Amino acid sequence: MEVTAGMVKDLRETTGAGMMDCKKALAECNGNMDEAINWLREKGIAKSAKKESRIAAEGLANIYIDNDKALILEVNSETDFVSKNEEFRQMIDTIGEALLHSSAKDTDEAKDVKTKEGNTIGELIIEKTAKIGEKLSLRRFTILTKNADEEFGSYIHMGGKIAALTLVKNASKDVAKDVAMQAAAMRPLYVFPKDVPADVLDNEKAVLKEQVLNEGKNADMADKIVEGKINKFYKEVCLAEQAFIKDNNLSVAKYVANNGGEILNMIRYEVGEGMEKRNDNFAEEVMNQVKGN
Repeated sequence: MEVTAGMVKDLRETTGAGMMDCKKALAECNGNMDEAINWLREKGIAKSAKKESRIAAEGLANIYIDNDKALILEVNSETDFVSKNEEFRQMIDTIGEALLHSSAKDTDEAKDVKTKEGNTIGELIIEKTAKIGEKLSLRRFTILTKNADEEFGSYIHMGGKIAALTLVKNASKDVAKDVAMQAAAMRPLYVFPKDVPADVLDNEKAVLKEQVLNEGKNADMADKIVEGKINKFYKEVCLAEQAFIKDNNLSVAKYVANNGGEILNMIRYEVGEGMEKRNDNFAEEVMNQVKGN
């Protein structure tokens, strides 16, 4: 029986296995979907499919730089224990090196990127999920490129729980790294005030105005007071406006400018931010492993 692309797609969605594994399973089983699923399960390839509903909000973030190209990524696991596993860390390095030299634009495209071992990133993650016994996933990544007059700065904090990648122009690597350390420590959400989305800014102004009115200020005064508070808001959430941690008398933008440069970009990943966390305890986790759940 001829194995069609549609059959491969259906099997891949059902099992979570890689495209080539699905194609081989269907060929081995004469196109029978149920038998192909069993074939993949017997090989351990589809073992990870049943873990898809589990929460993976731990893991590691890392940065990879090669000349004029830099990559920051986050790869998740279910427990912090696995994030310390050397095989898990090696998997992240393999993914990082493959993505850095790829043209992938999102995680869907990343799944089909070939690693140095010849398999795809998607296949590698499924293989390691089956071997390690936890749901693993590539959550996100960003690739930056630079020109000759620009420098990358990178900083990894808490062993990979936080990663910050910066790009500065006409400044040294040390300055770029200082900016990355600032981003890691002070949790800016944006680089410049202009980067704050209009709906976020409007909501902040509305909240601040209500606070001012509740304090008894009149409406005419409220708008002026809100503008002053918005400037303080920018100093909290925008990297360029934040007080520089090594010299609070300077903003980060001023520190970079004093060293002849300007900030161009910043990407900061904190592992698991915005994700639901597991709430089971260690004893339950061990029992689940013993029972094969």
